[in-house]
Amino acid sequence: MSDDSDTIVAAATPPGRGGIGIVRISGPGTRAIAESMLGHVPQPRHADTAVFADADGRAIDTGLALFFPAPRSFTGEDVLELHGHGGPVVMDLIIRRVTELGARPARPGEFSERAFLNDKIDLAQAEAIADLIGAGSAEAARAALGSLAGEFSREIASLTTQIMELRAFVEAAIDFPDEDVEFLDSLAVRGRLSGIAESFERIGRAANQGRALSEGLTVVIAGRPNAGKSSLLNALAGHDAAIVTGIPGTTRDLLRERIEIDGLPIHVIDTAGLRDRPDVIEEEGIRRARAEMRRADLVLYVIDSGAGPLRGELEALANDPPVVAVWNKIDIAASPAGHTGIAISALTGAGLPALRERLKAAAGYRAGDAGVFSARRRHLDALARAERLVQSAAARLAERAAFELVAEELRLAQRALGEITGEVTSEALLGAIFAGFCIGK
Repeated sequence: MSDDSDTIVAAATPPGRGGIGIVRISGPGTRAIAESMLGHVPQPRHADTAVFADADGRAIDTGLALFFPAPRSFTGEDVLELHGHGGPVVMDLIIRRVTELGARPARPGEFSERAFLNDKIDLAQAEAIADLIGAGSAEAARAALGSLAGEFSREIASLTTQIMELRAFVEAAIDFPDEDVEFLDSLAVRGRLSGIAESFERIGRAANQGRALSEGLTVVIAGRPNAGKSSLLNALAGHDAAIVTGIPGTTRDLLRERIEIDGLPIHVIDTAGLRDRPDVIEEEGIRRARAEMRRADLVLYVIDSGAGPLRGELEALANDPPVVAVWNKIDIAASPAGHTGIAISALTGAGLPALRERLKAAAGYRAGDAGVFSARRRHLDALARAERLVQSAAARLAERAAFELVAEELRLAQRALGEITGEVTSEALLGAIFAGFCIGK
């Protein structure tokens, strides 16, 4: 956790050479640093041309200085941004001078963390900043921008209010036990439960879509040697990402490629062919292939349609993660009648549109959906936990169980939703979330 008494500094632009480099400063010592380096505190929210001076008054650089006084700044503290030339030496000299004046280097995500702690943004909005920076497609960027604008948080707040109002009904019944039958049979209670269920379904659908956009889908291509795994990777990628030969064991290590299908980021991993009695190097490739299969969201198991699967080959595959049989080389031999899976030709492209649709369906992704916001796995876990608690409370109501238990389950559901926006959180969770941010964010 950050110490608000510290003034922090970091580069807000990527390392390396660039036309512009930005140094960001936040904290109680910001005004004094501005006086020392610039000779004055710039007018709030106006770009001033200034000389950035060292301890001897010599110019380190010249550029623009922008000052944002507390509390009307990103972090809620006094913030100064120095926009200079983007050379690594110049940036290092500016940061070194700022630290000489009492600031310390910021930790990853510490500016966003301070914005959260000072109630400028909630936790879902803070995570959306990282999602926007790391967006892998235009759709992912739009979804992250929606979350940053508070769309996801407003949906969670509305759902929390619905649960809180139902909880108030339940607690009223606890106070007036003689009227509990009328309470249970009231249209108001049934209507509230129905509305809450609809809200969970709508938010869950959008959050699943947002999670697919922000995290993407990890797909492993597996199968026996010469089934056409690398050819399939090349066909999906649209270029020759992998070497393709007729020699078994050509692919011996993992080959990773990032592709995009209708805005959905997909991380595809080509693996070594699975077979018995490989050589020592190929054996290590097979071990890595099986490890990646266990970690994947989906496995595409490629089979040569002409050769067919070995006895028990498909049955031996576990379905955690889900496995899709891909019958390849249908330009040479037809896939067997009544097969499960998708028939394709990686060479001609036949069947690839259907395979792409299957990949989107596996991620729960529908291109062009409106009202999508970025979400993460932890958000989905909290939503699912809250929904289970509400469903349990509804079942207890139907059974006319103790209202105290119903009220407690509704309280826990509210608490689970509070984890999404940060109303309920822990220091360990905050540390894990902000550790993944850029240094200057």
